[in-house]
Amino acid sequence: MRDIDMPGKYDSDAVEAGRYDKWREEGRFQPSGNEKARPYSIVIPPPNVTGKLHLGHSWDVTLQDILIRQKRMQGFDTVWVPGMDHAGIATQAKVEQRLAEEGISKYDLGREKFVEQVWDWKNEYAETIHEQWKKMGISVDYSRERFTLDEGLSEAVRKVFVDLYNKDLIYRGEYIINWDPKARTALSDIEVIHEDDEGAFYHVKYPFVDENDRFDGKDYIEIATTRPETMFGDVAVAVHPSDERYKELVGKKVRVPLVDREIPIIADEYVDPEFGSGMVKITPAHDPNDFAVGNRHDLERINTMNEDASMNENAGKYNGMDRFEAREAMVSDLRAGDYMLKIEPIVHAVGHSERTGVQVESRLSTQWFVKMEPLAKQALAMQDNPDDKVTFNPSRFEGTYERWMENIHDWVISRQLWWGHQIPAWYNKQTGEIYVGMEAPKDAENWEQDTDVLDTWFSSALWPFSTMGWPDTDAHDYKRYFPTDTLVTGYDIIPFWVSRMIFQSKEFTGKRPFKNVLIHGLIRDEEGRKMSKSLGNGIDPMDVIDKYGVDALRWFLATGSTPGQDMRFSYTKMDAAWNFINKIWNASRYVIMNLDEDTKPELPTDLSTLSLADRWILSRLNKTVDSVLKNFDKFEFGEAGRALYNFIWDDFADWYIEMTKETLNGSDEAAKQTVQSVLAYVLDQVLRLLHPIMPFVTEEIYLDMPVHTFDTIMVADFPEVHAELDDAVAETDFQSLVDLITAVRSIRTEANAPMSTTVDVMIKTDDANLQRIFQENADYINRFVKPKELTIGADVDAPTLAMTKAISGAQVFVPLEELIDIDDEIARLKDDAKKFAGEVKRSSGKLSNDKFVNSAPENVVNAEREKLADWEDKLASTNARLAELEAAKKA
Repeated sequence: MRDIDMPGKYDSDAVEAGRYDKWREEGRFQPSGNEKARPYSIVIPPPNVTGKLHLGHSWDVTLQDILIRQKRMQGFDTVWVPGMDHAGIATQAKVEQRLAEEGISKYDLGREKFVEQVWDWKNEYAETIHEQWKKMGISVDYSRERFTLDEGLSEAVRKVFVDLYNKDLIYRGEYIINWDPKARTALSDIEVIHEDDEGAFYHVKYPFVDENDRFDGKDYIEIATTRPETMFGDVAVAVHPSDERYKELVGKKVRVPLVDREIPIIADEYVDPEFGSGMVKITPAHDPNDFAVGNRHDLERINTMNEDASMNENAGKYNGMDRFEAREAMVSDLRAGDYMLKIEPIVHAVGHSERTGVQVESRLSTQWFVKMEPLAKQALAMQDNPDDKVTFNPSRFEGTYERWMENIHDWVISRQLWWGHQIPAWYNKQTGEIYVGMEAPKDAENWEQDTDVLDTWFSSALWPFSTMGWPDTDAHDYKRYFPTDTLVTGYDIIPFWVSRMIFQSKEFTGKRPFKNVLIHGLIRDEEGRKMSKSLGNGIDPMDVIDKYGVDALRWFLATGSTPGQDMRFSYTKMDAAWNFINKIWNASRYVIMNLDEDTKPELPTDLSTLSLADRWILSRLNKTVDSVLKNFDKFEFGEAGRALYNFIWDDFADWYIEMTKETLNGSDEAAKQTVQSVLAYVLDQVLRLLHPIMPFVTEEIYLDMPVHTFDTIMVADFPEVHAELDDAVAETDFQSLVDLITAVRSIRTEANAPMSTTVDVMIKTDDANLQRIFQENADYINRFVKPKELTIGADVDAPTLAMTKAISGAQVFVPLEELIDIDDEIARLKDDAKKFAGEVKRSSGKLSNDKFVNSAPENVVNAEREKLADWEDKLASTNARLAELEAAKKA
């Protein structure tokens, strides 16, 4: 063995130290520059500059890095564009919170100074994100990094706004919108989180204006509301036109309590006659449904609240009070005025701001909107063309996308913030005329720019093409790398982001923004709960890396779930991931120690010189390569990982490496060199297969090999399937050897006969091929089961007191007279027979099912038939042996 500088235990800190910086310095993350190579591009879903990255981000970038590293190794001209999102309301809220702790408000600073503070925040947290990307080992091209507020992207945002406005697809109007009273800004529907809150139905008298009017013998009608503070905005009471109970009331008038304003009773189909009393108050300025009713009936809109959700002058004596404070005061006054009939406690879903957590108000406001119907229609039509459609993986999420687009509302895009893309609209100070353009009007002193900014998702929706240089359609990256190939993201932002990128890309480039969307789920804790600060169950990925190393985390994230499914984080699974890497490390260390200085990872030209074990491991490797390639193409990284795990741990480390020891310690130099070549070749291929998932440890081991073709594994060719290595005969023959060794080891374990106890091993088979396999590989059998005497033949006469195991085509006997109780052996064989009979029944049932036989692939059906024949053979031989023992017992 050679002396090598590889510790006996995997040390992630030592393996990772300095590696990432070296890759960056060498320009390994940049495109190859080979214009003849097929391009492959990914744009990173830009993280918000609001704080540290969480496990979900780590999962996201791990999957992207797997894709880009594999394609790079396959010779593609790859580019992975990094970047970050300014995250309007989220970032502004964080900075306002920090300033508030110092006793400063944004109004103290003014817009310009406040925005400077936000840029400082951005720079601080961008550096944190860069460090986290580095720690995750992701191979993004930093020379192409973008930010949603940088100059190029800002130009793209302005162009899109101006063009949509000129096409009459952006308009300004007064509508009911979701309003965040803490951030004092509009919100889109998907920025509102509905949570259960304790509340009440307040049942209130609305007296008739005409003293002669009556309903059900009373001089009032009963109206139930959950929000009495909005009563000052009531302009009507509505009933359903077909509701016979209230037909006579339509046209009459009632008074709003505490206001003494007269309002009509109207009929509108919006009202659900089955819900509550079937009568509802109409408050157009504070409810979107009421807003629509008000438009149909030309009703007044009375806004009763200020931007901070305090009551305004329309609320009378409650002017200036907080909305909830006003509610309490009004309830007290309603009681005092004999208007309150009853208060019914309820728990109901109430909208909260995703960013600030406060209850959202439906508020009448003048905002900017995008007309979504025409944009959505053309985006949906694109899905009907295989060459244009975006392929969702898993495919079920295409339905999520389509349902969202089919039921989409106009998109409110203006936000009452200071941090973001200021809307490129100006108002003439004298005439009020609106000007929308890429730049300010020439006589700028006569114009005032709209103070609102655009929704963060407006700029994020342009990300796949704006990062490539658009609107310059001659930009190199735009022409070469757009549309991008794969977007990796979570299912929770399909409406927020994925859908918007698709319709904006279709509108402005005429193309899909990406060919594939790989959808993953959420990372939950071990109990399946969503990670949150309130539960205290969050996991910092950087802490996990400090403990286990990044390759272990990446392995867990890559293989822990199937596309579209949630994943549960588990330290037990992290332990298993680290143990697997340690197994790889130790197996690699053994191989490298046993290679000569000039051993190349190449196979001999004449494969016929290889041993059964050599041919077997190469065939198993070839199948593993095939499985990894197919599953990577399907984004089934978990399945690819399972194939790699089984091959490395079971086939390579536990079987083949053990079997090479016989040759490596022997005197046959030619055989030794062949084994060394096979070991080097298999290890080299394994490292390449693993590299996209485990970049650091594979680089370290690859460079420790005595001969490596490339100066970094990053540019080594990704393994391909080689038909000449497929060897079904070797796999079948070697499996028989494995079955034999496993059977004898099992017998030793059950009989408590350790390897130090000498035992005879007898193999009864009339299969000439099996006899040949066992005889030619007697050295392996001797090494692994240590028989005192090995007997192989068709006429083996097993003694009565021998333990028996049935394997495919043979019976294995181990005489253990002093250790065996004949009753125990009969009982054990009965258990085996029961198991074999169960398999025969299962397989027979499957093959008797016409649906399976007629619809399953032919090779699957044939494989099942072979399994049935094998189980039947094992059952027959086990029953025969049972009969022998039972006869011997009677004798």
